[in-house]
This record gives sequence, structure tokens and C-alpha cells, in this order.
Amino acid sequence: MAQDGRTPEVDELVRRLVATTGTTETQALELVALLGLNWASLMRKAKVLQATQRR
Repeated sequence: MAQDGRTPEVDELVRRLVATTGTTETQALELVALLGLNWASLMRKAKVLQATQRR
């Protein structure tokens, strides 16, 4: 990754979020852009996102 000026920290969070929740990389990047680097907030919103997509 490390594209578009992203830091290694952001890349690692995106990888973890995708692996843990099944969101896409694009969705994970959007969540980071909206919520910042708070892992608990990212996980909560990613789980909600996945739940709404499964309906």
C-alpha cells in the first residue's frame, strides 16, 4: 500500500481492519478518513457497516 501519501501507521490499521472485519480496503480507508486512528471507533463502525451490507 503506502499510496497517496499514507503513513505506515494508516496502512497497518487498514490491513488490520480489512482482515478483522471483512470490509474492503476502500471502505477501511474511508473509515480512517472519517474517524481517525482510534481502533475502537474503527472497529465499531466497520462492524455496523458489514452488518448493514449483509441485509
